[in-house]
This record gives sequence, structure tokens and C-alpha cells, in this order.
Amino acid sequence: MEDYLQDCRAALQESRPLHVVLGNEACDLDSMVSALALAFYLTKTAEAGEIFIPVLNINRSELPLRGDNVFFLRKVQIPEPLLIFRDEIDLHALHQAGQLTLILVDHHILPKSDAALEEAVVEVLDHRPIEQKYCPPCHVSVELVGSCATLVAERILQGAPEILDRQTASLLHGTIILDCVNMDAKIGKATLKDSKYVEKLEALFPDLPQRKDIFDSLQKAKFDVSGLTTEQMLRKDQKTIYRQGTKVAISAVYMDLEDFLQRLDLLEDLSAFCHEHSYDALVAMTIFFNTHNEPVRQLAVFCPHSALRMTICGVLEQSTSPPLKLTPIPSISPDLQAYLQGNTQISRKKLLPVLQEALSAYLDSTKMPSGQLGVVGTSREQVDKELNRAGNSLISGLSQDEEEPPLPPTPMNSLVDECPLDQGLPKLSAEDVFEKCSQISLSQSNRACPSNK
Repeated sequence: MEDYLQDCRAALQESRPLHVVLGNEACDLDSMVSALALAFYLTKTAEAGEIFIPVLNINRSELPLRGDNVFFLRKVQIPEPLLIFRDEIDLHALHQAGQLTLILVDHHILPKSDAALEEAVVEVLDHRPIEQKYCPPCHVSVELVGSCATLVAERILQGAPEILDRQTASLLHGTIILDCVNMDAKIGKATLKDSKYVEKLEALFPDLPQRKDIFDSLQKAKFDVSGLTTEQMLRKDQKTIYRQGTKVAISAVYMDLEDFLQRLDLLEDLSAFCHEHSYDALVAMTIFFNTHNEPVRQLAVFCPHSALRMTICGVLEQSTSPPLKLTPIPSISPDLQAYLQGNTQISRKKLLPVLQEALSAYLDSTKMPSGQLGVVGTSREQVDKELNRAGNSLISGLSQDEEEPPLPPTPMNSLVDECPLDQGLPKLSAEDVFEKCSQISLSQSNRACPSNK
């Protein structure tokens, strides 16, 4: 794999047509590994001299935010400098010069900023429900499995199993196991095909790590924030609410709030983060397991503008649907209010509607006599600049990653009613996995300590 990636780097320096395998914009482990493994396979089976280049669809500076990616690359001994990131190759210039063919892996919908590249797409390999309206008109291969890496493993093992080395097999094996939550039947993410190809990889390479070991280490790495700056922590798993000129960031932070509040120059970092991205307020939900393996959630609201901060805090404190059961805890600044969240089952996703309600209440209270709404904390020019930079991807009341084209339901499995795949496989973020682990932990705790009757 190293020699192949060095050849990819060398190809970038030449003026020649390029075949690019592009992962999705999230660049999660599945997207990264699928791009690497598929491009490797296509190069090994192509005509002499042809090379397919895997491109990670983020800037290189964003890689540290994906702890499981960083950990796994080091574990399988793939040097990060050999990887090619989106800011290191000009796909639009290549396309305009007629020198680009593009293969999409782990996604089939290009963002608006890349709409012009659709003409260059020659193939799609994905594991999400297809949306014909947004899908490029080319050969599309989609199958609803737990991990796109499963489909790449299938392609390799059916097409040219002899090119599969242990390093590539290890990448595919670990990724499928992480995506399918250690193949846990109770969680139900793994399909029969996912299980089949994990077993095939293990049969070909018996010295692959034990499933539990690789899952636990990748899961730990996904939540590891050691070494990240405050800004990186906040950006690692972030949503944004935008409504009528006011923006609120909601970040999941995977550490104890007390430790987070003790970070050096925290207030300056929070203020700089909000100013840089034109946020009027920041809500951080810290998430971790305590020494008894029980989930703990805490909240912090940072906002230098007292009226907006008091409105957000008031709505959160008084919320009964859902009940957050907040207990104020000592804070380090008048601009920051911190809470212990008694109801640990309320995830950030469930908190979003409450924050939307708070934002609406605040805007209702700040209407100008002319009927116009004031912009809090930033100038109109700053907000416009930020929205332009985001490609106008933020819309009223919705978070950034929720504004995706609607995906249609897939046909129902004729053998069962209410098939779990009716709506396609869920996109599991780090927070989703944490929530599932929290539920399992609480369930085990309840079984261990039954109430007296």
C-alpha cells in the first residue's frame, strides 16, 4: 500500500488524466478506507500505467478531528503524509481541462459546491438508499449493508483476491466491525453480507485482531479528544441552528465538563470560536462514562449577550418535553452557565428542538418596531460572509447536517413487515454510538441491580 500511495503522489506532479476515487465529505473511517481500498484494487487490476488515486474529501488539517481514522492509519502503518486530501488536488481544474474521471464511494450525491463535477462521475459505489433525483447518470452500485467497506471487500474478493494483502484486509476488517458495532445482533446494523465478508477476511488472514479488541480500540479512539485544541473539540461533532440572522452552535464534547472548563485560555478560545464562525451562542454537551461505567451528560451555554443566554438557559431549565433535569454547577464566567444533566437519555439530537424553541422565543422578544429582527453579537456583514462561505447550507431551524436531500424509502422486504431497512440504514455519528452504548450500559446496570419487590 505504501508503494502504491507514493505512486499516487508522483502522479499528481504529472500533467496527465487522473482517475480519482472520492469518499464523502464526512471522511469517517468507512469513507476513508473504502476510497483507499477501492482505488488500490482498481489500480492493481487496470491496464499498465493507469492509476486510480484515493482522495480524502476533507482538508488535511481536519484529519486530527477523526481520532479513529488517525489511530487506524497508525495501527496498520500507513504514513499520513502519503495520503491525498481535498485541498491538495484541484478537481475542478482537472475537470475543466478534461483530465478527470471520478468514482464516488460511500456517497452518491455531490454537494452544490461540486455540482460541476457530476459530468466527470463514471461510477458510484454506496450503501445508502439511492436518490435518483440527485444521483449522477452513470453506473451506480448500491446495496443496503452496514458498511461500504463490505462492498469494497466483495469487489476485491470476487474480482482479484490475489491482490489483497494483510494491510488492506486489516483496514476493511476493522472498518466493517466498527460500522456494524462489533456485529452485535441486538443492535442490528450488520447484514448477512457484512458478516460473510468479515468471516472471509478472517479466514484468509487468521492473524487479524480479535473482533472485540479492534472494535474497542477503534471505539475508544473515536471518542479520544486528547491532543485536540478547544476549537477542534468543538468542531469534531457539531451541529448548527440558524434562524433569521442568529446562529447557535451545538457541539458534543467527549470529556468531563469540569475538565473541559479547566482548559487553559478556555474563555478566549470559546470567544474566538464564536467570532470566527459568527455564532451568537455555543451550547456544549459533554459526554463520558464515569468510573461505574454509567453515562454522564453535562451542558454548558456560552454567550456574551445576556438576553440570549438567559433565554436559552431559561428554556432549557424549564423544559418538560423532554425533561432535562438540569442542576446548575459553578461556572468560571458570567458569560458561561454550566449544568449537570440528570436525564442522561436526552441526547443532543433530542435537545435540538428545545434549542430551536429557545431561539424562537428570543427572536420574538427582540423584534424591532419595523418588524425586522436584530442580529445578535455580529454584524450583518459577518453573518453574510459566513453564510456565503458555508454555501448557504444553513436554513431556518435546521442543523447543518440535517439539510440533506430527502431519501426515499427502500422497497419493503417481502418476507417481513416493517423491515428495519425500510428507510435505509441509519447514519451513525459518534454521538449515536455513544447513545447506544449508554442504553446498553443502563440496561446492564438495571439487570444487575433489580428493584426489590
